[in-house]
Amino acid sequence: MRLGSRPAALGLLLLCLAAAGAGDAEELHYPQGEHRSDYDREALLGGQEEVDEYVKLSPEEQHKRLKSIIRKIDLDSDGFLTESELSSWIQMSFKHYAMQEAKQQFVEYDKNNDGSVSWDEYNIQMYDRVIDFDENTALDDAEEESFRQLHLKDKKRFEKANQDSSPGLNLEEFIAFEHPEEVDYMTEFVIQEALEEHDKNGDGFVSLEEFLGDYRRDPTANEDPEWILVEKDRFLNDYDKDNDGRLDPQELLSWVVPNNQGIAQEEALHLIDEMDLNSDRKLSEAEILENQDLFLTSEATDYGRQLHDEYFYHDEL
Repeated sequence: MRLGSRPAALGLLLLCLAAAGAGDAEELHYPQGEHRSDYDREALLGGQEEVDEYVKLSPEEQHKRLKSIIRKIDLDSDGFLTESELSSWIQMSFKHYAMQEAKQQFVEYDKNNDGSVSWDEYNIQMYDRVIDFDENTALDDAEEESFRQLHLKDKKRFEKANQDSSPGLNLEEFIAFEHPEEVDYMTEFVIQEALEEHDKNGDGFVSLEEFLGDYRRDPTANEDPEWILVEKDRFLNDYDKDNDGRLDPQELLSWVVPNNQGIAQEEALHLIDEMDLNSDRKLSEAEILENQDLFLTSEATDYGRQLHDEYFYHDEL
């Protein structure tokens, strides 16, 4: 979200309001609990204009481009798409679009077109002004202090992404700043940042209590609320791989960095479960074309977006 020239506390409030609006989006996505595939298409194509462009493709052209994409997913060219092939393709798609978005942002942030994004340019793009906080002086207002902490974290990440002696970020460094999870030299920084935030006793690990943050169980309640039960389950079954009751730095990384691999595997399994007509646990071209709409409203095609992106459907690429 880009904020105009307004007090930091108001900017933080707007961010909170945006987060609160997630419930409305959920209702639009699953009205009365029923999934709207057209919502996926609108959301991930970027708006009604892109949806209209999608619809303009003739059925024949959609068919042709989809077949080309299927051939590219089929890495061993055996005529079938396996869970592994689908998962790898979806992960590649995630990364491609993240990189494309970062490249587009780079041009917008580079105000003087010198091929570098300075810290001042980043601030101007984000807040319409240069913001400068004293690193050693906390603010009395709780909301302003929260914003100060977030802004200082951004500045530290910006400085870490900068690998050369120049004051700004080139394109590769800007990608590292925007997507540290995709760049190896940012991994240690991501881990240390997470430890600073969550490791309250300084032992180099994150316990369940530290994972849950400021939550304290209501002594009058018979059990924890549902969201706490969900978080505890995630801690125990998704992140704490060695079952020692705490997250070491690598386990912590799987929490704080988006797990695209897990998301991709889930989507691959979902597609096979829904589209595998002969129960061989893989998809043929015929099975996909038999249920084309499902495939085009899945993350395998980024909800149909790949049909308009030559990177994916062009046979010569």
